[in-house]
Amino acid sequence: MTNQALQNKTIFITGGAKRIGAAMARTFHANGARLVLHYRNSAAQAQALAEELTADRPDSVALLQADLLDTKDLARVAREAEQAFGGLDVLINNASSFYPTPVGTVTEEQWDDLLGSNLKAPFFLAQALAPALKKSQGMILNMADIHGRRPLGQHTVYCIAKAGLSMLTLSLAKELGPEVRVNAIAPGAILWPEARMDPEDQAQIIKQIPLARSGTPEDIAQTALFYISAAPYITGQVLAVDGGRSLGW
Repeated sequence: MTNQALQNKTIFITGGAKRIGAAMARTFHANGARLVLHYRNSAAQAQALAEELTADRPDSVALLQADLLDTKDLARVAREAEQAFGGLDVLINNASSFYPTPVGTVTEEQWDDLLGSNLKAPFFLAQALAPALKKSQGMILNMADIHGRRPLGQHTVYCIAKAGLSMLTLSLAKELGPEVRVNAIAPGAILWPEARMDPEDQAQIIKQIPLARSGTPEDIAQTALFYISAAPYITGQVLAVDGGRSLGW
């Protein structure tokens, strides 16, 4: 049975075809939302997810392909996201690049990619969609990272970008209130990197987590659902969903 917590709401998820983005899409759709799912290269995954969801509820998912590093194209992306269902209630800045950049090896291309996907695109999408979100009394939800507070070794550029995204969340909450709420989720160990990670390294991370396990994409999706549907007096907050790993940081 479909819940109705998000009935008549339209949610735009960047990077919505797989991993945490897909988990949020399934959760929101099960709660009645219409979805605009952005993807860059994951066309097959995006199409499969859209078919899965619309089998239950036809005409409830739109797909939008774009390279968010192309700033000149973001006006089109924002326009199509808003027009897909005749308005927009929530922007979720989820698309992200993640890989190591040891100091001494960093290229300008890596800098532009990591800052672009994790900070620049979220800002310019928020700016472009602010009028639509003000009209709907909507919300922006940014996917930050606990390593925006405490650096991860050999990931300097990524950590800079996520720290900036956390501050963007606070700043936009001031700029866009009272019409638009702006919050962020800072995941901890939820999904291991797509590039293979040594099991011993995984075990060392688990030892640092009071709840003694990694999280799941559904943990993030349920937190996002709470922010959207049950937290009308919360704005400007970055919530760590990390099993307690950042306690004492």
